[in-house]
Amino acid sequence: MTAAVNVTRNPDADWVAWAAGQTGIPERALRAYVAAAVTVNATVPGCGIGWNTLAGVGSVETAHGTYGGGYLNGAGQGSRPVVGPVLDGAGFAAIADTDGGALDGDPRWDRAVGPMQFIPSTWQLVGRDGNADGTADPFNIDDAALSAASYLCAGGRDLTTAAGWTSAIYAYNQSDAYIRKVRDKAAAYAASTGAAG
Repeated sequence: MTAAVNVTRNPDADWVAWAAGQTGIPERALRAYVAAAVTVNATVPGCGIGWNTLAGVGSVETAHGTYGGGYLNGAGQGSRPVVGPVLDGAGFAAIADTDGGALDGDPRWDRAVGPMQFIPSTWQLVGRDGNADGTADPFNIDDAALSAASYLCAGGRDLTTAAGWTSAIYAYNQSDAYIRKVRDKAAAYAASTGAAG
């Protein structure tokens, strides 16, 4: 668990490029994860979220916005909208529509959206503008990563502890299997950049 917690460093461009090569994370996504962790740790210093935790979530949720063969452009927008399965109770939770289909295109049931897979009602509460363009867009990796970091740090969680980290990931997705997948990815990313320990 130690390797899954705070290993964030300054978002230096050379380090980001090197770490992207070491981890296989698209450089554009990694830049967003590091920037989000740095920003949230500056505003919520007790949280201690690491870029690798955000990368673990992004990997498990949408392969860093590349699910289905897409990619992130230079502005952090996906080449195609990433929209999750219909949350109609058939294999997933049943969540009736909360946004009139505005984000997910479904006026009957909610669907998680964007590279960090936010349910529209959650996005309405925690969506943040990570790229300072004046809009909080769940389909933009900068906005989605900052919003995810803020969400994971909510409620005074300390992600430098195993209990705090697990509680944060459980709040994101209430599944033990999900927690294990994110933990394994976060630990592997830390190890591949020499930050494990």
